[in-house]
Amino acid sequence: MTLTLVPPSPVLPAPVRPDPLGVLGVPGEINLDHAASAPCARAAADAVAGLLPWYASVHRGAGALSRRCTLAYEQARQTVGDFLGARPDDHVIFTRNTTDALNLLARALPAGTTVITFGGEHHANLLPWPRGSVRLPVPDSPAGAVRSLAAALGELARDARPGLPVLVAVAGAGNVTGEVWPIAELARVAHRHGARILVDAAQLAPHAPVDLAALDVDYVALSGHKLYAPFGAGVLAGRADWLDAAPPYLAGGGATSHVGAATHEVRWTTGPARHEAGTPNLLGAVALAAVCAALGEADRQALHVREQALLTRLRRGLATLPDVVELRMFGPDAPRVGIVSFVVAGRDSADVAAHLASRHRIGVRDGLFCAHPLTRRLLAEAAARTGRTDLPPTALRASLGLGTTEPQVDTLLTALSHLP
Repeated sequence: MTLTLVPPSPVLPAPVRPDPLGVLGVPGEINLDHAASAPCARAAADAVAGLLPWYASVHRGAGALSRRCTLAYEQARQTVGDFLGARPDDHVIFTRNTTDALNLLARALPAGTTVITFGGEHHANLLPWPRGSVRLPVPDSPAGAVRSLAAALGELARDARPGLPVLVAVAGAGNVTGEVWPIAELARVAHRHGARILVDAAQLAPHAPVDLAALDVDYVALSGHKLYAPFGAGVLAGRADWLDAAPPYLAGGGATSHVGAATHEVRWTTGPARHEAGTPNLLGAVALAAVCAALGEADRQALHVREQALLTRLRRGLATLPDVVELRMFGPDAPRVGIVSFVVAGRDSADVAAHLASRHRIGVRDGLFCAHPLTRRLLAEAAARTGRTDLPPTALRASLGLGTTEPQVDTLLTALSHLP
């Protein structure tokens, strides 16, 4: 059997809508589920197609193919680090996704570390942390979040043994409501009390710049599949000391500097390789780096203005529908990215989502969005706020992205206004 390499420039479908990244799509389908997985950017597809003829092992061979792939992988690490404002002594570790990145950091925490989170987090930022972690109530405003963290850190300093590490873990933007958390202010409070801070940027990075140095945060995690590079790659970037001192996340080839004949005679390497054992996801890293480079060259402010106009159009339209109730943590005017969760009173959310898909070719999300405690709380608050007793136990979520258009938003609003 003859193995034929994929040609360098395969024919790919043309982008459905013009946008800076050339996001790919299917004609006629309205994708309003970017918060779950964003469509693939042309930049990512082209980068993968260009590398496929050279596809070979990374860090494993002396041949031209392997050397080129190793170079591409390490260049991708540098590009992603630049995109995230990584400092010279930060590590940039490739993972599968945000959940994987947060579990990696959870495994790398020094003994006795207390982790502080808020009740509004995605499960990925609630479940990995050790027992004894502190979960603060969902705040009613960004300022309330800052006050709550300051109070918790002050109390912890009085009650805990001095010198034990503390990590604050918070989302940059919520995956249920899209509301933006006051990261820079939370970082100042954390550092004032000697704590470190991690930002789950899975929902923020596709919509706004995330810069470790500018925000003065210690760690950031994100997923490629939410950043128009859907190839199973994620990133944990941040301070090196905890990561270099921790046991490897995975034990295996590439994470070692020496393995002896005796059992457990192992010396682990330092740096990102310590936590990247096994053959890495080269194509995922290259795809993610290509998107980061393209976004770095784009006018992010112009993209933000455009998205905010679409978001305002969507929220105002939903507000005119008598049976639709929007979910929110903070006030109605709090900053947010292009994510809106809502319910239709008297209607099962799964049935509404199925109707939108089958009759209007609109894709939205329904359920509790892997943030069960928060979504249930917001549903209860929405019922109390509106006096409606017929709100369903799950919600709908519409999320915008590059390529979303005004007609698509209007189609969703019209479809919701004419539910059978």
